[in-house]
Amino acid sequence: MFARLKMMAAAAIALTLSASAGALADGPAYSRSAYQSDPFTNFQVKVGLTGILWNDHNHGVFLNGAQQAGMSASVQDMLLPTATLTYFFSPKLSAELFCCFAKPRVNGEGTLAGFGQIAESWAFPPILTMKYHFDKVGGIRPYVGAGVQYIHFFSSKSNMSGALAAFNSVKFSDSWGPVAQVGFDYELGGGWSVGLDAKYAWESTKLTFTGGGNAITTKHDLDPLLLTVNMGYRFNIEDLLGRRASYEPLK
Repeated sequence: MFARLKMMAAAAIALTLSASAGALADGPAYSRSAYQSDPFTNFQVKVGLTGILWNDHNHGVFLNGAQQAGMSASVQDMLLPTATLTYFFSPKLSAELFCCFAKPRVNGEGTLAGFGQIAESWAFPPILTMKYHFDKVGGIRPYVGAGVQYIHFFSSKSNMSGALAAFNSVKFSDSWGPVAQVGFDYELGGGWSVGLDAKYAWESTKLTFTGGGNAITTKHDLDPLLLTVNMGYRFNIEDLLGRRASYEPLK
């Protein structure tokens, strides 16, 4: 896991720095003093690319309640597009809604390894966090956050085959869990920014395969680490409605 984490973090940092350099080279020049005079804006939207690294722990595979020796399962890591909407109550306090649609896939392990991918499901996993934004250092504004994630699974599919082909239906249980967050925005001026964001969630789900009056169950502590490289834009909702107001400068 940590090797994948290092590779994805390095790629995300390189992409962010590349985007920053390109935006500064192609766009208008913004002086250091311009950062200090940017007005307070109350909304921010971001689009990004997120790597999901599951710190997956499987609690065993059970057939009609009896644990099956040597059987296990794991969830594949993922890379997917994501989006966030942030509302700023003040220059330092905001609420962020992060979301996407994902398709987790579960692989058999141990004596189930020969079955390959045993299940997949669509997931709607929004995350709501409260964030505290620190003072800027140059154009960099770091933040920390905490909140909660809800994962709703739907359109689940069993890929059991061979001796287990009768188990042709599967259900993933929905899940709630706390989330910790850290990241930064690099402000390019004119409301634009690029950034890096990391979230860690404590989540679990239970898979239940059914067929022929029997049931196979397996529980996973998913505990995903979400690493995101993003581009954002800040604005006032009042501007979009044609009601321009004056705001205190950012600090």
